[in-house]
Amino acid sequence: MITLVCASANPDKVAEIQAVLGDAVDLRPRPPGVPDVVEDADTLEGNARLKAAAVVAASGMPAVADDTGLEVAALGGAPGVYTARFAGERASYADNRAKLLAELAGATDRRARFRTVAMIVWPDGRELAVEGVCDGTIPNEERGARGFGYDAVFRPVDGDGRTFAEMSEREKSALSHRGRAFRGLLSVLADGGRR
Repeated sequence: MITLVCASANPDKVAEIQAVLGDAVDLRPRPPGVPDVVEDADTLEGNARLKAAAVVAASGMPAVADDTGLEVAALGGAPGVYTARFAGERASYADNRAKLLAELAGATDRRARFRTVAMIVWPDGRELAVEGVCDGTIPNEERGARGFGYDAVFRPVDGDGRTFAEMSEREKSALSHRGRAFRGLLSVLADGGRR
């Protein structure tokens, strides 16, 4: 069993990551003294690396981080790396969803995809990154009360027409970008870290 320190301070994301990794990984919480990392890379992989490297520096242990982007076809791939702060630096989940629906008002092309890059960084500088993708569509209005982030406005193509927010945690994890990325990470680790 590998021990990893989780770089995320978002309790919603940590719960999803822990559920996917299960007993295969001893997932430790982010050290309390680690300051928020400025996510100023221009790629999801770059932001995941920044977060993991900060936790490695603070803990001296291997760290796992992820970064997720929602890419909407009608918005030219936006919000992308700005997904968490689409409506502004201190925007709430509700603010981001409201801005997305407003930007798509009247749009006929509702295609979107979530991409997550999950990355482990070791103290010796080695890295392992895996990407998970979930294609979907954006409905005209929010649906469902579960989940977080954009879950109420994302219907996965591989699903049954419900949004992530209308699914149980287990149903969402089976289809989601984050679930796919972290299951991919486990698979590569089980194969000795080779891709």
